[in-house]
Amino acid sequence: MGRTPGKESGNSFEDYFKRATSPMMTLMLLSEKPMYVYRLSQELEKRTNSTYKMNFLYPVLYRLQQQGYVSEYSQEITESHRTRNYYEITSSGREYLKLMVHQYKDLLKAVDVVIDSCEALKN
Repeated sequence: MGRTPGKESGNSFEDYFKRATSPMMTLMLLSEKPMYVYRLSQELEKRTNSTYKMNFLYPVLYRLQQQGYVSEYSQEITESHRTRNYYEITSSGREYLKLMVHQYKDLLKAVDVVIDSCEALKN
């Protein structure tokens, strides 16, 4: 008790937020085109100016795959038959993404109402 969760404990606000939103962010990027893991993480960092980094992308993808929201396929990328695994959003993944974005926006509005009405933050 009395201990403030911080970055070193993996329990910071930022960590919890990323855990909660990483499936939505992943599906959002995959809704544009299939990508491999490194490209997904690079695209996310680029679009968020390195603010949103996902160090745990494989577990997110595996969970989305088990839920039927993402599928995986291999593609040869060199003449020596080197392959790369790509992930793409499924039709049920697109529906789930729409639901998540709607819920996210509703929750964000509700949180903003409380923040805007908090007297302690006005000083």
